[in-house]
Amino acid sequence: MLTSPHIHAMVIHFPIALILVGFFSEIIALISKKQFLKNTSFYLLLLGALGAIVAYISGSYAGDGMMDGILQKPMELHEEAATITLWLASITALFRVSLYYFKYERTWSKWVGVILFTALVGSVARTGYLGGQLVFQHGAGIELALPDFGDQSTN
Repeated sequence: MLTSPHIHAMVIHFPIALILVGFFSEIIALISKKQFLKNTSFYLLLLGALGAIVAYISGSYAGDGMMDGILQKPMELHEEAATITLWLASITALFRVSLYYFKYERTWSKWVGVILFTALVGSVARTGYLGGQLVFQHGAGIELALPDFGDQSTN
């Protein structure tokens, strides 16, 4: 059966990958000055920010009922990190969209965009690390059951 922890585990990897690849495209675009990479970075950031919204919502549902006992503190840390990541993704994407819409290209605005993107990547890494700890250290969302192979006696 498909549950909210399963859905969260399926969707969370897309915004992580989109934001990381978008960031590397941004850095390479700054060095090479290639418009294609600059555009790639822009669209990957937008898709990553939208994916972060979906991941945040799915994570909110996945965390329901897991806030008791030993999971409470690690879950709160992960949720707090996810909230910061969501805000940074939104702010970075809106900043870049406003620069694109108003066709504003100044040196300082490029560097502000890079700094915001760098902070976003750091926040994504921290959130992912804390989420990984929830699963691999604390077993959040893991169902421990042996598979039912049925009666397989030989005749």
